Amino acid sequence: MYTFLTDEWMEAARALREQYADRLPDVTVEVRINQVITEVPFGEGTVHAYIDSSDGNLELELGELDEPDVTLTTDYETAKAMVVDQDPAVLMQSFMAGKITVQGDMMSLMAMQATVPVNEASVELADEIRSITE
Repeated sequence: MYTFLTDEWMEAARALREQYADRLPDVTVEVRINQVITEVPFGEGTVHAYIDSSDGNLELELGELDEPDVTLTTDYETAKAMVVDQDPAVLMQSFMAGKITVQGDMMSLMAMQATVPVNEASVELADEIRSITE
């Protein structure tokens, strides 16, 4: 098991995604999201990551995109709930509680959340990612 967002976790998650790549549905909404994750329990305490769907896949990587559509700032536990647990109720509660701040095109963010396709392979991949995450 790996700590969420560490280099080791990213490497393991990337390898899992590659295993499923040919079975995952295309993402039809193009969005580029920078994430600023605070209160991280390792390193400097802040991690910069991004989600990019501009090539038809949902890519999560460390770093920052130039000219993102949206920048989300959130604490570590909320980011983990968004990416690993994928629990919409927790996300809505976190947003309402001010744990998620949004800068930029909120409509792009909402469109991505509403249209990310799900199939059997994407559910299996999400389960595998949860299984490697501590």
